[in-house]
Amino acid sequence: MQSLTTLRTINCTCQAALEAVAVKLSDFALAGDVFALTGDLGAGKTTFSRAFIRAILSDPTTEVPSPTFTLVQHYEAEEFDIFHTDLYRLKDPDEVYDLGLDDERTQAVMLVEWPDRMPDDWWQGALEISLKRPKEAQAGEDEARTIHLRGQQALWQNRLSGLVV
Repeated sequence: MQSLTTLRTINCTCQAALEAVAVKLSDFALAGDVFALTGDLGAGKTTFSRAFIRAILSDPTTEVPSPTFTLVQHYEAEEFDIFHTDLYRLKDPDEVYDLGLDDERTQAVMLVEWPDRMPDDWWQGALEISLKRPKEAQAGEDEARTIHLRGQQALWQNRLSGLVV
């Protein structure tokens, strides 16, 4: 993983606030974007992805399951396709190529859970969305979270300047 600059830190008081940030970030999504979601189990990566995908599809009822077992979920939106993937079970970054995602990467938006398992070249231009729960909170609780947005400053700083949370 390449060195990324912290661009924003956002404190969310509850799950609804986390989802609101995801909706707002979806407004900045462009084909070719990789959103790398990091955080411990239960930090809210899938919750974030669900809100993000539903916002882009303009459908709050769209079924957005966790891709933990399927590895990849594919959604067709008007402007670009969305691939939501969970790489937790992969042992080697080269396994991502076996999923066929590299062929889609420049034309779609990628939401990648457990991006530490994705190839190094995927980090070029990626926006890391790091989710942290309070240390004392139990996984699955509707607790506060801190979101750190990290990326290449030259690429993301201007795009995120309009992000109001």
